[in-house]
Amino acid sequence: MGYPKDLLSSRSIIKHGLYALIAPEGLVNNVIPGFENCTMSILGSPQLGATFVDYIVTMHEGGKNTQGYCGQADVECFVYVLSGKVKAKADDQEFILGESGYLFCPPGVTMYLENMEAGDSRLFLYKQKHKPLEGKKPWVVSGHSNDIEYRDYDDMSNVHIKDLLPMDLDFDMNFHILSFDPAASHPFIETHYQQHGAYLLSGEGMYNLDNEWIPVKKGDYIFMGPYVHQAAYAVGREPLTYVYSKDCNRDPEL
Repeated sequence: MGYPKDLLSSRSIIKHGLYALIAPEGLVNNVIPGFENCTMSILGSPQLGATFVDYIVTMHEGGKNTQGYCGQADVECFVYVLSGKVKAKADDQEFILGESGYLFCPPGVTMYLENMEAGDSRLFLYKQKHKPLEGKKPWVVSGHSNDIEYRDYDDMSNVHIKDLLPMDLDFDMNFHILSFDPAASHPFIETHYQQHGAYLLSGEGMYNLDNEWIPVKKGDYIFMGPYVHQAAYAVGREPLTYVYSKDCNRDPEL
């Protein structure tokens, strides 16, 4: 990037264990073994206070992970295609994922990724340790969010949600897409046990994090820790939309 053209500044805000807003212009690259010809940045992680790890991945022409990702007996992973097209495999199952495509791999299933574009493909990648439940076992899930109909969120006709994974006790987490029409908001400021990692797909808004109203926009990443106040208003001329993870379906451990 060369020498700066102005004073060094950042919109990013880091409150370890509570919340974080990470703006794209401040991201640095990380070397992740197994990913070839890829630019990767680690977003949420245990060092931030999350129980999961989120990445932004840019797969350049020929980018791939031939040795596989995750696959451990107690780790599950998920990938969402932000742009471009990739070939994704879950062990011996193969999927072609365009923009809005996704793949969930349960514990013990290895994910393989390969860029199918002449240019770049961009991915939102996630992993966490699975919390088992007796008699329950998650399975491989793939699809495209653009093929899923929105439903009203909390009976609000200007806020919409999609569920990307089954609402089933076999799964200890889910991914959703939440979209606010311009001027729409959450029905109340939420305070809850669950934590989130969210990547903003479109729009602009004001996000309440720990009772601080913070401007956010497309390309930002937000980590929301347990019990941190959270709510959003959409501003501007297009919907504020983001894809996010949520831990669910498990009793807190003592």
